[in-house]
Amino acid sequence: MIVLGVESSCDETSVALSKDGKVILSNVVLSQMELHAMFGGVVPEIASREHIKGITAVFEEAIKLAGVSVDQIDLVAVTQGPGLIGSLLTGINAAKAFAFAHDIAVVGVHHIAGHIYANQIESEMQFPLLCLVVSGGHTELVLMNRHFQFEKLGETLDDAVGEAYDKVARVLDLGYPGGPKVDALARRGKLTYPMPKIDLGEGYDFSYSGLKSHVINTLNTLKMKGETVRIEDMCASFQASAVEQLMIKSRRAFDAVGAKQFVVAGGVAANAHLRDRVSDVFSDVEVLVPPLKYCTDNAAMISIAGYYQYRFGNIDENDDFNGYPRMHLERK
Repeated sequence: MIVLGVESSCDETSVALSKDGKVILSNVVLSQMELHAMFGGVVPEIASREHIKGITAVFEEAIKLAGVSVDQIDLVAVTQGPGLIGSLLTGINAAKAFAFAHDIAVVGVHHIAGHIYANQIESEMQFPLLCLVVSGGHTELVLMNRHFQFEKLGETLDDAVGEAYDKVARVLDLGYPGGPKVDALARRGKLTYPMPKIDLGEGYDFSYSGLKSHVINTLNTLKMKGETVRIEDMCASFQASAVEQLMIKSRRAFDAVGAKQFVVAGGVAANAHLRDRVSDVFSDVEVLVPPLKYCTDNAAMISIAGYYQYRFGNIDENDDFNGYPRMHLERK
């Protein structure tokens, strides 16, 4: 079964083709990162226009690289939400038009389901599993007892961890995207700045607003005193606290539900310190972390998720679906 996937939820225009839910035939990603960097973040209107400009060429390139003809494609899978509505609609309309023109079934995929199924590309998911979803917009713990069955156990009560990284990077004048820069600088720093220990009790929810505010307040205090800010040390101190909260909650939930695997998904899964800590904290269990090329937004993960959604998920009878900036993972 050959599935064409489309991803356009934010600032990457991507089309990919996969076979039988495992083999990636092509994965073309057109990034807008440099364009948005001058604004310090993604500008939704610009992102939408860039998707429109590039999506036809990305479709053509992905099909060409896959070495398949259009009549060999069995299914089209497209990110339906969550994301920027203008960006989502560009991908959805392109995917539905392509599917309609060639009489191919089409399914709308949840963006986070795509990130989770990026782990299926080069590994094999074993159930029940616990997944830590970490990105610029999401910090969640999701239990899966079978394919395409999601149960959210905990989530952030305010900022997502990736969002906190980007905001800290902004006040440190590190530019956009800030997360990778904080991670790189932290590798050279020391834990010299005290950070608050976030304690939300025995549950599985997260909070990053307080940690982010503490960093901002510390920076303001140091500047008012005329003291030099050691950026590497600040990054290291912030990152250690941010990741440790993820590990404490994840290990607690994993032991409570009796999962077989611990899985990490989302853009922050590319963070080197997080990957190291996961290896340490979960050294006694099987851990899946996507290859770096599948951590950030891409259509390969949507293609794979679409395959499993078509086989095991709830499929709408008609293809007249819309895009949703906010969308519950459990819905799919």
